[in-house]
Amino acid sequence: MSSDYHQPVMLRQAVELLVTRPEGIYVDCTLGGGGHSAAILQQLNENGRLIGLDADPDAIEAAGRRLAGDTRFRAEQAFSDQLEVVLMGGERMLPIDGVLYDLGISSYQIDQPARGFAFRHDAPLDMRFDKYQKRTAATVLNTYSETDLAQVIRQFGEERHWRAIARDIVAFRNTQELSRNEDLIAIVRNVVGERHLNKSLARVFQALRIEVNRELERLEASLEQAFRSLREGGRLVVISYHSLEDRIVKRFFKEKARDCICPPGLPVCDCDKVQEVRLVIRGSQTPDEAEIAANPRARSARIRAAAKTVPYRKLS
Repeated sequence: MSSDYHQPVMLRQAVELLVTRPEGIYVDCTLGGGGHSAAILQQLNENGRLIGLDADPDAIEAAGRRLAGDTRFRAEQAFSDQLEVVLMGGERMLPIDGVLYDLGISSYQIDQPARGFAFRHDAPLDMRFDKYQKRTAATVLNTYSETDLAQVIRQFGEERHWRAIARDIVAFRNTQELSRNEDLIAIVRNVVGERHLNKSLARVFQALRIEVNRELERLEASLEQAFRSLREGGRLVVISYHSLEDRIVKRFFKEKARDCICPPGLPVCDCDKVQEVRLVIRGSQTPDEAEIAANPRARSARIRAAAKTVPYRKLS
C-alpha cells in the first residue's frame, strides 16, 4: 500500500525548508503514506527524531510498513490539532525543530471508492479521514438545517449555486435519506445541469469533506500548537492546495511576522508587539513544470515557510 499511497508533492523544497539540524526533532503532521517522512529521515543523523501524525488508520499502516525498523520514527493516529497532546505524552519531546503540513486529501484516499471522497465513484456518503469518528457526509446532509447546509457549501466549497443545492438536498431528504454519492450527484445535476456539473461536484464534495473532518478549524488550532512547540529558529512549512487553506496559513504567518499592531497614524509605537516569525521565503512557491507534468495533482500546490524568532516557552 505504501508505495502507491500518495506521491509526495514539492518533496525537495519541503525537506530543504524544514530540516535545519540533523540531530533535531521534527513532526510530519500529515503523514499519509510516509513519502515526506522518508525524505526527512534521510536528512537526520542517528540522534534525530521524527513523529508522524495522521487521523487515517490506513495512512498509519502504510507509513508504518514503509518506515518499519527505523527507530528514529514513530507514528501516532491523531488529527493535527492533537499535536501538543502527542508531544507532551509519554516521551516528552519538546521543544521541536520543525513541523511539516501537506494539507488536503491524498491520492490514495481519492482512489478508494469505499471512502466516498470522489464523485466519480458511487459509494456511501462517508468522507471521514478517521474511520472511527461518528460524523460522516451522510450525517451532515441528513441532519443539518437548510441554512447550515447552504453555509457549508458556500463557505467551504465556494459554489455559486449553494442556496439552490441546499434547498434541493432538504427537499430530497423529506422523502428519503441521502446515503450514496449518486443521491448527491443527482441533486447537483438537477441544479447546475451537465455543462458545469463536474466543477460544481468538486466544490460540493470539497465542502462536505472539510466540514466532516473540521479541516480548517483543526488547521488553525494546529498551527498555533506547532508555533508554541517550536524552539527558536524552528521551522514551520506548509503545503496547501486551495485558497481556503492557503488563506489561513498566509494570515497566520503574516500576523506572527508583524512587529507592530498599533493603529495607523500613531506617532510612536506602544503596542509591545514583537516579531515572532521570519518568513523563510517571500510569499509562496509553486511546483515547477516538470513536477506538474509528472504529477498533475501537484498543479494547485503552493508552499510557505517561516522560522520562529522568539524563545520557546515551556508548555505546562
